[in-house]
Amino acid sequence: MHQSHPITVSGQFAGAAVTQGSRLRFIAVDPRVEELDNSLWPSLPDVQRVVQHLFRTGSLPRAAEPAAR
Repeated sequence: MHQSHPITVSGQFAGAAVTQGSRLRFIAVDPRVEELDNSLWPSLPDVQRVVQHLFRTGSLPRAAEPAAR
């Protein structure tokens, strides 16, 4: 069964991380993070950290790489 985890930044809904096997797929709903839409991540803290950074700064952190697309 799939499980979803809402990702919010400062109380604003940015998207959801949905379990897909051992990874999480990020589904973006806010245009500020749409470049991460459908990306796969190894853990919830990883996707939360990168989404929050992109949401706040408009750019990805240097070392941020989704697990795969």
